[in-house]
Amino acid sequence: MMQYKGYLSRVEFDDKANVFHGEVINIRDVVTFQGKSVDELHRAFEDSVEDYLAFCAERGEEPNQPFSGRLTICLSPEQHRKVILAAQKAGKEVDKWVTEILDHAAKLGTPDQVRA
Repeated sequence: MMQYKGYLSRVEFDDKANVFHGEVINIRDVVTFQGKSVDELHRAFEDSVEDYLAFCAERGEEPNQPFSGRLTICLSPEQHRKVILAAQKAGKEVDKWVTEILDHAAKLGTPDQVRA
């Protein structure tokens, strides 16, 4: 996975065409690129992001932002109740409590590491 200006990409190799194909994965718009070498792929990714930003500017539109800071999750009613109670017990607003818990979990790594 490559990153440029906060945009993340997924890359696959097409063995028949002997070329790497990539796509920006953390926005709704479709931004693709390709290259025959790793260096060419990196340049194409960065050029595609720059082209996307320039295209949006030409049209007077805001480009999709890679991460909005909003996260929507689905919980069972029981999980929801437990989260609310845990936040209240900690004396925190739910969003602040969840943010702290997720930040801690993200530092630990995999779900198995979080449970340990």
